[in-house]
Amino acid sequence: MIARPAASPDGLPPLGEVIRSLGHTARKSLGQNFILDLNLTRRIARAAGPLQGCTVLEIGPGPGGLTRALFLEGAERVVAVERDERCRPALEAIAQRYPGRLDVRYADALVACWSALALKGASKPIVAANLPYNIATLLLIGWLESEPWPPWYVRLVLMFQREVAQRIVAAPGSKAYGRLAVIAQWRTRPRLLFTVKPEAFTPTPSVASALVELTPIDSPSPPCRVATLGAVTAAAFGQRRKMLRQSLRALSPEPEALLAAAGIAPTLRAEALSVRDFARLAYVFERLPGK
Repeated sequence: MIARPAASPDGLPPLGEVIRSLGHTARKSLGQNFILDLNLTRRIARAAGPLQGCTVLEIGPGPGGLTRALFLEGAERVVAVERDERCRPALEAIAQRYPGRLDVRYADALVACWSALALKGASKPIVAANLPYNIATLLLIGWLESEPWPPWYVRLVLMFQREVAQRIVAAPGSKAYGRLAVIAQWRTRPRLLFTVKPEAFTPTPSVASALVELTPIDSPSPPCRVATLGAVTAAAFGQRRKMLRQSLRALSPEPEALLAAAGIAPTLRAEALSVRDFARLAYVFERLPGK
């Protein structure tokens, strides 16, 4: 006789059993990679905490592994955005286990109105998610460019491919340092919390993953518009092997004057500038005549 897996602490069947019973297979087109280990999903939920009394916004819950962990770790309410209708039975079972506390929206996360969803709670939500790999960076950039600022969320605790996570926290002078690092580190304090081996996911991806926390900075400094910072970094890193006096010609017809006003040597390359340098450059650029 084959022993059945023991029920999980929430009284629901183990996630692997739920997936098998539904005949649910992950779809590559949706960037799906499920975490079946409740110990790991609870570790992620704890990293997003403390959750007592909090609303958590989750993207791509799939069959609900992290959703269940969020409730077990004390979340008062979870608002989940899921595109895959096949997940409905698993998520409905969780909703029945936690009456009135799970709100699932079946929609495309790329077109969701996040600020409107955030208003569903009494306070700003925490965003916690094992993000679909194929849209993870697009979602993050959208959240980092939120207006007005400070944003509609308390913090972001997100799972990325490890390469993307390293780009978020990269320091000047490193190969991973680029536009994403500058914008992320200007508006938030990002921390790489821990890495996760490919074997933790089903199906097994070809790369490791990492959990990153991003805590908003209320008043980023030097002050500038995030759109301007984006334009400056696009020009600078678009030709990152060239000196700034050349790469910034895509931004200004007189890049040396712009650099001089910002106190930055024209012979430097983009990767040598700090986050503050880029923000100062954007600040000066906004104040040029005709801007």
